Order: sequence, then C-alpha cells, then structure tokens
Amino acid sequence: MTTSQLLTSEYNPFYQTYIDKLPDEDLISILKDQKKEFVIFLKGLQEEDLKHSYAEGKWTVAQSIQHVIDTERIFQYRALTIAREDLTPIAGFDQDAYVPVSKAERRSLSSLIKEFEVVRDAGIALFESFEEEMYCKIGEASKSQLSPRAAGFILAGHQKHHLVLFKSHYGL
Repeated sequence: MTTSQLLTSEYNPFYQTYIDKLPDEDLISILKDQKKEFVIFLKGLQEEDLKHSYAEGKWTVAQSIQHVIDTERIFQYRALTIAREDLTPIAGFDQDAYVPVSKAERRSLSSLIKEFEVVRDAGIALFESFEEEMYCKIGEASKSQLSPRAAGFILAGHQKHHLVLFKSHYGL
C-alpha cells in the first residue's frame, strides 16, 4: 500500500501537504526509514538546542518534538478505532493546548528520543497488524472522513514536515 493508492476521499484535504512530502512507497517501509532518519537527526542535537525557538511565540525544539510524538499517538488511535469499526466520531485535538501542558521544556533529549522510538515502534506494530481490508475502512475524525491507511501516511508526512522545519526554520 503506497501513497498513490490513497483516495482523496479518505482524508481531509488539509493533510495533502503532509502526504505530498512522502515517497510513493509502502507505509511500513516509510515508517521504519523515517524512524531511523529522525532518531539520527535527534541524536545530533545538543541539550541546549531543545530550548531554541526560531521566533517569538513559536514552539521550542523540545515542544515541537513532543508535538510530533503526541500527534503520532493521536493518529495511531484514530487508525485503530476506525480499523476496529468503531463508528463513534473522533473529536479533533487542539495542538496549541497540548504544548504548554506537556512540559516538554523539562524533558531531556534522551527521554524525547526514547519516547519517539517507542511510540513509532508501537505504530509500526499496529499498522503491520492490519489486514488489507482494515486499511480501507472509513471513519470520522475531526469532522472529516479518515481511513487507517490515510492516518498512517498523515502521521508519517507530519513527522517529515517537522523535520524539514527543524532544518529550514530552526537551522538545525
């Protein structure tokens, strides 16, 4: 299952920019390759980098990493819920409300890396557990249609988006 197999009816058009950042490859391969790439990037940071923000009012590096982790968990939950045919609409989440209460600025770089690895590994295991028809189920999240496969590609594209921002905006 690759990004070219996704139908635009499987996700909110807002997420197209994330999906467009991905290669037309298998979801599991993308998730595994990205995990390695992101961890290598994170291990190249210094503790003091975590406090850096590229502009007044923008998230710090630590907050952005925590946001990536939180978003992974949320989209994994969405994929699981929809794959299990729970038709309960899934509410959206306010990313800006999550950041200050995450206390990411109190975290060490090694703890953030460890959490990312564990959460991504859980996601890989989840997506590997789905049978083909489970990937194509349609549910509702944030008042839009969503399939489990779209959720997987979105979380991968979201992580890629933030890696690009770390390099382009944060200068890392």
